[in-house]
Amino acid sequence: MKKNNTLFLVEVAIFGALGYLLDLLAGVLSLKIWAQGGSITISMVPVFIMAFRWGIKGGILSGFILGLLQIVTGQMFGIDPVQIFLDYIVAFSALGFAGVVAKQVATTAREDNIKKLVLYVGIASFLGCLLRFLAHYAAGIIYFGYLAPEGQAVWVYSLLYNGSFMLPSFIISTIVTVLLIKTVPRIFTFNNSIV
Repeated sequence: MKKNNTLFLVEVAIFGALGYLLDLLAGVLSLKIWAQGGSITISMVPVFIMAFRWGIKGGILSGFILGLLQIVTGQMFGIDPVQIFLDYIVAFSALGFAGVVAKQVATTAREDNIKKLVLYVGIASFLGCLLRFLAHYAAGIIYFGYLAPEGQAVWVYSLLYNGSFMLPSFIISTIVTVLLIKTVPRIFTFNNSIV
């Protein structure tokens, strides 16, 4: 049991840091074009991997590490402590809820059933991305409403702003995650001893 706990903590740290590095890469590739933060990136893929390997707990902790690293390294846009908490800690931790279908992903990966695999990974990614989006969306309405063009409702501005990077990131991350599972299915096996 202690060996599994150590492995779990090491993987959380590694995959959280990998997500952070992938987000930095998006900045280098100029995919961080949004003035108040946000980017088209595959930084969510490591969090999804942890959610499928270790369940919700692994996903949430990896997402937490990803968000925390963005804060402590200054790779974030913040105007208020609560906004920073919503946009980085809550948003990235919420990606871990993709782990609700961890068993189904592991089963379909072992069975080599690509249609079900795409379905389950798509559902899981959508759930995680939707929860992340809702955190960004709320922060946008509460803290960035002053940036909405004159005559545009704040909720529309936040929807368009956050949706413009979340939707492409969701699609790309889902595709990359499915390709990884298809290529190396054994790394996505569900770990019953931790969840």
